[in-house]
Amino acid sequence: MSRRTFLLTSAAGASVTLVHPFSAHAAAGQAHLRLMETTDLHVHVYPYDYYSDRPVDTVGLARTAAHVAAVRAEATNSLLLDNGDFLQGNPMGDYIAYERGMSPGDMHPVIAAMNTLGFDASTLGNHEFNYGLEFLMNALAGAAFPVVSANVVKTAGATPRDDVTLVPPYVILDRTLIDGAGQSHPIRIGVIGAVPPQIMNWDRKHLEGNVTARDIVATVAAWVPQIREAGADIVVALSHSGIGPDAAEDGMENASVPLAAIPGIDAVMTGHHHLVFPGPNYPATAAVDPEAGTLHGKPAVMGGFWGSHLGVIDLMLERDGSSWRVVGFTTETRPIFQRNEDRSITALVDSDQAVLASVAAEHEETLAYVRRAVGKTAAPLHSYFALVADDPSVQIVSQAQEWYIAEMLKGTAFEGLPILSAAAPFKAGGRGGPDYYTDVPVGDVAIKNVADLYLYPNTVRAVKVTGAQLKGWLERSAGMFNQITPGAADQVLLNPDFPSYNFDVIDGVTYQIDLSQPAMFDRDGAVVNPGTQRIVNLMYQGQPVTEGMEFVIATNNYRASGGGNFPGAMGDTIIFEGPDTNRDVIVRYIVEAGTIDPKADGNWSFAPMPGTTVLFDTGPAATAYADSVPGMAIEPAGAGPDGFARFRITL
Repeated sequence: MSRRTFLLTSAAGASVTLVHPFSAHAAAGQAHLRLMETTDLHVHVYPYDYYSDRPVDTVGLARTAAHVAAVRAEATNSLLLDNGDFLQGNPMGDYIAYERGMSPGDMHPVIAAMNTLGFDASTLGNHEFNYGLEFLMNALAGAAFPVVSANVVKTAGATPRDDVTLVPPYVILDRTLIDGAGQSHPIRIGVIGAVPPQIMNWDRKHLEGNVTARDIVATVAAWVPQIREAGADIVVALSHSGIGPDAAEDGMENASVPLAAIPGIDAVMTGHHHLVFPGPNYPATAAVDPEAGTLHGKPAVMGGFWGSHLGVIDLMLERDGSSWRVVGFTTETRPIFQRNEDRSITALVDSDQAVLASVAAEHEETLAYVRRAVGKTAAPLHSYFALVADDPSVQIVSQAQEWYIAEMLKGTAFEGLPILSAAAPFKAGGRGGPDYYTDVPVGDVAIKNVADLYLYPNTVRAVKVTGAQLKGWLERSAGMFNQITPGAADQVLLNPDFPSYNFDVIDGVTYQIDLSQPAMFDRDGAVVNPGTQRIVNLMYQGQPVTEGMEFVIATNNYRASGGGNFPGAMGDTIIFEGPDTNRDVIVRYIVEAGTIDPKADGNWSFAPMPGTTVLFDTGPAATAYADSVPGMAIEPAGAGPDGFARFRITL
């Protein structure tokens, strides 16, 4: 195969001859355009895990940057786009938000890194709103690239095209393409973005009364004709939304598939799910081809999360009069690491030094921030078994929330109601991998450990529920587990599609989970088995919980406002909205106690199933703690997939 070469000039002034294999197929009047995507960076610039305070090879925009450089070297024409969720998600983000602050004129480190890498455009993800609109707009002011989002609206008009949006709904990028004959031609590339409208629940405190959020598909469909009328040759959708059902539903969170069907859209960048597309993470449907990487026949990518992959769409464009049209494409993702058979990690790229240098000062400041001791723990805090047994790392979160809400409700009409507390294990393996667990040893508890115990900067909420809603809440959580056949051996326990952050353990009551029954709810919270009862022996202070009893449940703003679709937590039962983050409450609780000695009280367990065993995968480091799981018969069962360790539990 012949290759076309181009002569470029380096920064040092030297001539560098580059080979561009992706331009070799283009003839006169044809050109290749490579679209690159990052998504769900969550402030991960350095290849560093601030929670465990060590370098890692699995994250970091500085590593993804190496793939960007390679694509730019091998492609005559390229564009670098970000798909949102860049501003929040690790301690560097929290340090900037809560310690340093973002005044007008300040430069946010992730924006500085993105400027250094030369992004062409970005959109807003749902986590951009976690620190409030003032913080967001101050951060965006430093961006050397346009940030777009069509469905976050300051003033709603009769139609989306009449709206006043928070940021521009779209941008048209004027660029120059070099065709297969080496000739230059102008091209106008429209870029539109959208975010799940659920932000109005998830960040109600910051958004209510300030903005509204429209449906993704209807909004983008309204704007695309205007983008075309404004002269765009091609249109790229930045969909900070997962790959979900084929058919559009009003207000859907994961809308990338019906969005791709909108006439006039040529390519779709997806995200939000923290998965990779194309690839085996999604099943094939009439509209989704996970092997070819298409949605409704159009090229689409999802580039993992935290910089783990670079998504790449290669478009073959053909001159059509004075415009361009897409006549072919390929899609791929490029990982920054590989996991070996022995569970080790091999880095596939090196960090870009310029990107590292752009945030070096903030990196050091973040390290100092997370290393501050706030107290001591007399027992290890780990989440290796948090999905199968009552767990100290979840228990301490529940205790801190209950302590805080009890103080906040004093002197109110709700004082005297029983206070329960709901908490979930955020770091429990799953898609985060076999090292993605909380693990705080005996000794000092630092801020980095509190961030490890509670991953997100949620704020505290309290809801008032009935006994019936309490039971429904627990039934929703029990979707974590597959249905188990009594008397059978070595059945897989966990439902891999159920996120651990939706496995709420509720302290203050006792209960058992009957795994022989089917789950009442599916992973998204829809009732699929209305007559089932997995939750049995639900008791409060030794007495059965009745449907009409009333309780206060301490939780967070995400759950209380409808996140996860839990009975009793749909936004209409909130009785208290705290100004403090759950992390801050945990810090205060530990500081007041001085030394904590969290012990799981065993308030929940699996109902006995004689002669039955199940298999459970967790991190390899769990082996050191397997003998200390109370009330459970558990033993090693060999290696699990993808670097996990497998254990057998006798029910």
